[in-house]
Amino acid sequence: MDDRGRLDRDLRRRADRRHISVPRRASLTRTIKGGNMASTIVGLDIGKGVLRAAEIADAGKPKPTLVRYHTLALPPAAAQRGEVLEQSTVASALKQLWAAAGFKSKKVVLGMGNHRVMVRDISVPKMPLAQIKESLPFQVQELLPVPVADAILDFYPISGGKTDGGDVINGLLVAAVKDSVLRNVEAVQEAGLDPVAVDLIPFALTRALVDNAKGSGTSALVHIGAVTTMVVIAQDGIPQFVRIIQSGGDDTTSALVKALGIEPGQAEQVKRGFGLNAEGVSADWQPAITTIASSTNDLIDSIRNTLSFYVNSRGGARIDRVLLSGGGAQLQGLPKALADATRLPVGIPDSLSRFHIAKSADGDRLRNEFTEIPVAAGLALGSRA
Repeated sequence: MDDRGRLDRDLRRRADRRHISVPRRASLTRTIKGGNMASTIVGLDIGKGVLRAAEIADAGKPKPTLVRYHTLALPPAAAQRGEVLEQSTVASALKQLWAAAGFKSKKVVLGMGNHRVMVRDISVPKMPLAQIKESLPFQVQELLPVPVADAILDFYPISGGKTDGGDVINGLLVAAVKDSVLRNVEAVQEAGLDPVAVDLIPFALTRALVDNAKGSGTSALVHIGAVTTMVVIAQDGIPQFVRIIQSGGDDTTSALVKALGIEPGQAEQVKRGFGLNAEGVSADWQPAITTIASSTNDLIDSIRNTLSFYVNSRGGARIDRVLLSGGGAQLQGLPKALADATRLPVGIPDSLSRFHIAKSADGDRLRNEFTEIPVAAGLALGSRA
């Protein structure tokens, strides 16, 4: 194997370690270190109005075990777009979540993936990974929306390459606003838990939904949450491209509230009841159907444009399939509408097939929420790195 081949292999191995490293300080998280982990670890997803947590055992095995999964409602004002605003409220809710679920581990991997996180493709001169990370503050200031001192930076290598200036390493720059990360970390600590790592949600999705041991081709993972939609392009299980779209399922709910003059809870029921199905709907409900279709089409256009940008910016690279997850993926008719728009196969994968399911897991909850489980479960899987 030539030098570039060895480099590519080494980089792909290192790329599986996908945690945003926070500088050491007494009150801050630390990265996961192999050999010091409990037998299980919990991935924590802070969503809009909800906490989701999955406890995973044997994260390093080909088929880990999902030991427990639980959710708990969170006051809407306590956290917005995945960012903790009321630390004590969230800490109290976490204590309730741990008690209700019976989680055995206090070790937690937190997820980040909102408007305060930026992911961009960059190429840097070839050097050891530690040196690349040390040099990031001097290389990327012009790319950041905030001063370097206010950001947490990380780099995930993907492949080696050559330019006129010499050998380079192509990868993903991840930048998160430090204060946003630390508020989430401190809420977890206040609950008496141990935040061992902070991870990027799109990487967690890749681990939960794509088996990189099977050479799965190129998949576009589209996770439709309440307020954001995450698009990850993964080739054989390795993320190549990440974009976070600042819209999600709540945009349709809000549009229905405005168009029909109804309460948000009613709008949510209307959205889930009709979806994109216009057949046999009475004239009284046509305004609702039109509103759902218009709002959903806006999101579909954003997803299609994101996929087109990836393909066109990489010399005609191909995407083999689209995999949907998140609460928004359950909208009736969405997979077909997205398939029609992108001309790609679109499906909702069985996220539970990735795991052995322990008897201690709540089977009914797992079946009802299977599209929302991948984030929390994928975060816990990062403990194998």
